[in-house]
Amino acid sequence: MRTTTRTAIRTATRTPVDPMAELSDIKNEIVRREIEEFVTRPEEIVRNVALFTRAHERMQAIAAGIIEGDDELVDKLTRDALDADHEALEVMDDGLIAGMGVVGIKFRENFIFVPEVLACARAMKAGMNHIEPILSASGVDPIAKVIMGTVKGDLHDIGKNLCIMMLRGAGFEVVDLGVDTSPDAFIDAIEEHRAPIVGMSALLTTTMPNMGKTIEAFVDAGLRDQVLVMVGGAPVTQEFADDMGADGYGKDALACVALAKKLITEKRRNAPP
Repeated sequence: MRTTTRTAIRTATRTPVDPMAELSDIKNEIVRREIEEFVTRPEEIVRNVALFTRAHERMQAIAAGIIEGDDELVDKLTRDALDADHEALEVMDDGLIAGMGVVGIKFRENFIFVPEVLACARAMKAGMNHIEPILSASGVDPIAKVIMGTVKGDLHDIGKNLCIMMLRGAGFEVVDLGVDTSPDAFIDAIEEHRAPIVGMSALLTTTMPNMGKTIEAFVDAGLRDQVLVMVGGAPVTQEFADDMGADGYGKDALACVALAKKLITEKRRNAPP
């Protein structure tokens, strides 16, 4: 095990984990190798080691299939896990989302690129095809509804789609407006779906200003106080988000989910009784 990995597991204190957890305790060789080789931030090492150490071996295998982008394997392993009476939420959280979390880290750090992410996304979709009907039938309420779209003039959607997949896996209901989304299209969606959160993405520096124009359109339409706006995309920064008047910025899919949870929690906490 790398020194950084061992040190992070034993010294990090902000995340509640088993203090005896070690990378070597993870049964699945693929998951163990991926964490050791590609996860470098101490807090992320701690979180992933803690997650996979407690996860059932079936969940670790599903996560490994996600990481390798093997949709047929993930389809089979998900069905097998459900047939073996594992709860749908366990399969989703400890298998599908956990595996996609590692993929998100690798993508953020430029260890993998769009083609690999697309393969992993297909694998996750194959698993979620079995999970979503179960959750719907059980009457599990979504955390909140989120409207997502790439802004006007921008046709890129890989990052947005990864965020959407992770949001849905985390329990949000997502309305996907696609690419080249005009301010009016965002406004129509807000009015139709009554969503408390709107997410905007841009990959081009030339389309980034359209985030600010869209937020201004929300103000003109009298909707700004009704929605929380989060923005993201490769060229977007926290400073830019602040200048545009956004409520939050997420640098990747993992940050997007964390931000959405934070925003909706704060909104509900501050809501009048």
